[in-house]
Amino acid sequence: MGIGEILLIAIVAVLFLGPDKLPGTMVDIAKFFRSVKSTVNSAKATLEEEMNFSEMKQEALSYKKELTDASSELERMTNITEIGSEIQAIKSDLDFNSITTQAPAAPKEPEVVTFTPKEKVIQPIETKSLQENA
Repeated sequence: MGIGEILLIAIVAVLFLGPDKLPGTMVDIAKFFRSVKSTVNSAKATLEEEMNFSEMKQEALSYKKELTDASSELERMTNITEIGSEIQAIKSDLDFNSITTQAPAAPKEPEVVTFTPKEKVIQPIETKSLQENA
């Protein structure tokens, strides 16, 4: 709305309402616009909360799906009957007749290393007599 339109509305309001009712009507119009503004803000806040709630709900559902997938995978991996059947399948795949068993080689005796010095390492210490020092 431009200044010209507002001025036209003010002139029409003065003509129809008169100068004595115009201030009270202006206050009522201001209250009406204030209540409309608060209603719109409230609706906007509620809508934002709902959008945030739906995002949180989608995130929670994705976490739930991940947890159920992980628990079913864990259950599948720890299922005794399936493990037993897989072991039986592995055993049947192996041909025990073609595998030759060899006796393990005897452990080797550890070699004992002996040390024999070629020269005498400790030499006698020459001692001087106490009288020579005095």
